[in-house]
Amino acid sequence: MEKSIPLNLSKLPVELKLIIELAKCDYPEQAAVIDPYLFKVVNWDLFIKQTRHHRIYPFLYKRLQWCDPSEIPEYVLRTVEADYKRNIFLMLRLSGEMQQLSCQFMNQGIPLLFLKGPVLAAELYGDVSLRTSNDLDVLVQIEQLPLAEKLLTKLGYQKDDYIQTILNDWKWRHHHITYTHPVTKVKVEVHWRLNPGPAKEPGFEELWARKRMSSVTRQPIYMLGEKDLFLFLISHGARHGWSRLRWLLDVHQLLEKHTQWARKMEFLGKYGYRHVGLQAIELSTELFDSTLPLEVKRSRHSQRLAQQAVYYLETMVNLHSEPLPKDIAVYHKRHLFSLMTAQQKICFILSFLYPYPQDAETLPLPKFLHFLYFPLRPFLWGWRKSRKLA
Repeated sequence: MEKSIPLNLSKLPVELKLIIELAKCDYPEQAAVIDPYLFKVVNWDLFIKQTRHHRIYPFLYKRLQWCDPSEIPEYVLRTVEADYKRNIFLMLRLSGEMQQLSCQFMNQGIPLLFLKGPVLAAELYGDVSLRTSNDLDVLVQIEQLPLAEKLLTKLGYQKDDYIQTILNDWKWRHHHITYTHPVTKVKVEVHWRLNPGPAKEPGFEELWARKRMSSVTRQPIYMLGEKDLFLFLISHGARHGWSRLRWLLDVHQLLEKHTQWARKMEFLGKYGYRHVGLQAIELSTELFDSTLPLEVKRSRHSQRLAQQAVYYLETMVNLHSEPLPKDIAVYHKRHLFSLMTAQQKICFILSFLYPYPQDAETLPLPKFLHFLYFPLRPFLWGWRKSRKLA
């Protein structure tokens, strides 16, 4: 095993450092030994902002109760408590909608896997109220998408995403479509892939064969198997730069609960995600003192990737708020490329040769001639680039 080099966390905001120390507490006695200096220098308004950005306030709520009341302003405790209670109602509402969707899809003979939401909260934290979720993420077979859309429309959902596509590139360039109910405001993301392509991942049949039944409701509700769940969580978190602590806290919970890590790492390697899994484990062990499985061997490469991800925590980056500042957009683009294996990088570069919808906008052609966009693509790209520069 290569020698471990501690991550440089010196530039983390003091508010985030306090949040991490609180999150590491499993017992009231541990909260009592947190460095008092952190409570004295913290900006409490920014502390609240950080808890909301990282979606970690439900998990912190009880831990704040363990602290000396004189160290925390009362309005901070009230605010976190209000956020915590609001999340309880939201998760209960999502649990009810999840049960209804499962029944409806089952009645229509559409296999359905829940990826996150209440099933993940119950799996990792043992309580749906201890993790936030703004929507329901479900996975269906790509062939079942028309039936899924028809069913959701019948239930009152409206499609939010209208994907521009050419030559069926939506099947691999994208991985989900969002639906929102105008009355209940519940949002459902219907996935046909775990991640956007081009990337290798298990097919739906494999995922369904390894499915597990969730304990959230009495009705049969299915979620990913252990190996598939780990692959999904680390690939999703890495794709977003681990910019929210909630995703790393999920990894921490997995490390504490799951076993057979040699098999899990071998499984990740099969799909080109071993280094991403090591990056996640590196961050979790450094930030939350997670137990490092004996079967997992650290590497310098994974440590470099983990250090790159610290940048997102230092700057409180919200990658969902577009357009991103230019420096952040450039950094994120380079970081995502560094996460790829050599084979993934080749596939990624070759994917640029596949036509884009913008090519059809630049030079409209009849649909039966769309195959011509393959040889024309370099010229159309160059034309758009020259116009943009001009």
